[in-house]
Amino acid sequence: MEAIENGFAELGYICSPRIATAVFLAAQLRKPVLVEGPPGVGKTELAKTAATLLGLPLVRLQCYEGLDEAKALYEWKYGKQLLYTQVLKEKLGDLLDGAEGLAESVERLHQFGDVFYSEEFLEPRPLLQAMEQPEGAVLLIDEIDKSDHEFESLLLEILSDYQVSIPEIGTIKAKSTPLVFLTSNNTRDISDALKRRCLHLHIPFPSIDLEERILASRVPEVQGSLRQQLVAFVHAVRELDLKKQPAVSETIDWARSLLLLHAAELEPKLVQETLNVLLKFEQDIEATEAELGAILRSIEQASDNA
Repeated sequence: MEAIENGFAELGYICSPRIATAVFLAAQLRKPVLVEGPPGVGKTELAKTAATLLGLPLVRLQCYEGLDEAKALYEWKYGKQLLYTQVLKEKLGDLLDGAEGLAESVERLHQFGDVFYSEEFLEPRPLLQAMEQPEGAVLLIDEIDKSDHEFESLLLEILSDYQVSIPEIGTIKAKSTPLVFLTSNNTRDISDALKRRCLHLHIPFPSIDLEERILASRVPEVQGSLRQQLVAFVHAVRELDLKKQPAVSETIDWARSLLLLHAAELEPKLVQETLNVLLKFEQDIEATEAELGAILRSIEQASDNA
């Protein structure tokens, strides 16, 4: 776990011991990880960083309502099948030449019929692509809570036995078991059957110390005093009654914005002018502006006491 934590840190992903432990267990037990938490806390980035650390290809499936097996698992190369049909029509006379009676002609045609539904005509989609990687892969099933319950049912066989049943071909097993991450923003409940197949990991908003470390890793140009003020401000804003709390990714964007504006400290006017980087709803900006003076005073007092 310490090696994973250090490796992630070198790649710019500052993780807690709980996250490192979950990644370690997932790799050793070959079980998928269901990563839940608010948007923007690093769930997707966790899978990307794991792929980089392990030197494996990242295969990503972005979920949405109406996602089905044709987009997630496989579909047939209909254009190639059509072309093959045209070729077969041209060769039909040669194929049936010498056939005695209807039964033998039909038998010859059946011999070619199965070719239409062979792996040669199969177009793998993300789930099957990840299973076909000979050296393994990291499979990211992003925002599983946006998909339908029917899609969850499709995942059960894949995440249980790492194999898939294709009626026309049979069962295809993974060449190497992928490391699977499923992310969820908790917009709906995930089924118990899917949860049973996964390790559970919840990533909350980080503590002040952890977020300062994340900011130091991602935006090292920010000086220590400004970094402390910035993170303290974000944590104070998260205590307000907002429609959407600022995520870690937005903290990073705000820090980069303040750098571009040559900020040395949090000044009321500059904060007010850049709140749209941190907050995404006008009502949240207005609510924060109403508390702006009090938040900045409390940060200044805390800094003086320190």
